Amino acid sequence: QVQLVESGGGLVQAGGSLRLSCAASGSIASSNLMGWYRQAPGNQRELVATLTNDGGTNYADSVRDRFTISGDNAKNTVYLQMNSLKPEDTAVYYCKLTNFGMLLGARRSMDYWGKGTLVTVSS
Repeated sequence: QVQLVESGGGLVQAGGSLRLSCAASGSIASSNLMGWYRQAPGNQRELVATLTNDGGTNYADSVRDRFTISGDNAKNTVYLQMNSLKPEDTAVYYCKLTNFGMLLGARRSMDYWGKGTLVTVSS
């Protein structure tokens, strides 16, 4: 079992910055993928950014030049630095961990989600 705890959400004015943290604990596989997703009222949950074991990153086009995902392997923690925030960034932000492994000779994966942290950007 894996537990994910997000923190750092809050209220900020447009143009401001916020840093989210996600601390993972439990049975974390050596091969894993962590990422941030968000969901605004009335919208589908969407990918924000992902971080691979070797440090590779992927961003949604809408945040590519403003957000930075990073991690601390020793602390099993992933961060999301959000700069130049816009009202459109307002959403609940969720941390996700995907564990990769083998079962009966087949590659398998298991997703774990945090409870989310609310980010509100005022105009």
